[in-house]
Amino acid sequence: MSESDTVTGAASPVRKIIHIDMDAFYASVEQRDNPELRGKPVAVGGSAERGVVAAASYEARKFGVRSAMPSVTAKRQCPDLIFVKPRFEVYKAISRQIRDIFAEHTAMIEPLSLDEAYLDVTENLQGIPLARDIALKIREKIKAETGLNASAGISYNKFLAKLASDHRKPNGQFVISPEMGPAFVETLPVGRFHGIGPATAAKMNALGLFTGRDIRNQTLEFMNANFGKSGAYYYWISRGVDERPVRANRIRKSIGAENTFSADLDAFDALVAELRPLVDKVWRHCEATGNRGRTVTLKIKFADFEIITRSRSVTAAVAGRDDLERLACGLLEAEMPLPKRVRLLGVSLSSLQVGDGAEPQLTLGI
Repeated sequence: MSESDTVTGAASPVRKIIHIDMDAFYASVEQRDNPELRGKPVAVGGSAERGVVAAASYEARKFGVRSAMPSVTAKRQCPDLIFVKPRFEVYKAISRQIRDIFAEHTAMIEPLSLDEAYLDVTENLQGIPLARDIALKIREKIKAETGLNASAGISYNKFLAKLASDHRKPNGQFVISPEMGPAFVETLPVGRFHGIGPATAAKMNALGLFTGRDIRNQTLEFMNANFGKSGAYYYWISRGVDERPVRANRIRKSIGAENTFSADLDAFDALVAELRPLVDKVWRHCEATGNRGRTVTLKIKFADFEIITRSRSVTAAVAGRDDLERLACGLLEAEMPLPKRVRLLGVSLSSLQVGDGAEPQLTLGI
């Protein structure tokens, strides 16, 4: 990577951002700990009819198996697929090991999940001049200490660093320099842009936007008019520009829990019974972290996999577990009678703040 002091046309120093992404993390841990699974297609998740794949090994991905896929579909695509129950405490412990390795190089660490993070190594603790060398040292130490492979992307902003980490997977790294950035994005299909999901990609395609170049040819006004507050973000990343900083100790935006039922449900009382443990789980996290939130969201996945969400925001942070349950149940009651049987329910709390900041009682007139 050409790590000169300035980006062409910009006065600020070039940042050095690394995106580290563990390769097939959950599945790789299971293959590491059970030699009989090595080289075989493995899915972490429930094998039952109503299960969902949480992660898939690279051997399974060759058959099109991917995370969030229903287990029955995964098994149909890969008849030899081996299902393994997840061990989240093990994954969390390994994630902490990996985080400690990051911290040897920088305090500017923004975790995205257990298996990926951004690191700002513009100023690094070991005085290593090139970000690519830091990434290599991190990956080597992760391998030595955990036996697992990590991929890395190195660039001058977060958007490109994440793109770069996908470019040499598995067990590789790739650099996108300031000179390469705009051209790299130019030919990229919009569906490959981080932050552009299938629905937005389809909307872009309908507007004649298929690549980064197509977005770059539009005005900022056009992008804002068609994509709202995200329009400016798409406009700038199509030019290889992303000014978002790496945010150490990033505050979580939401807390959620969900569950897939063993049988589809449609009776209100039965659904409420399934909601209560989800509320318990969300509130336990609130108690453990001191976070409180103002927006409750109910997620409903029907038997045909259609998903709807319903939200309610209140003026002060939700004060207690019972208030959270009343809000969630109120959102459910407003949808009754449901048009179809329900496969999954989820509850989340967002608009988080540290400390309760809540009134002793909330009037929940739903």
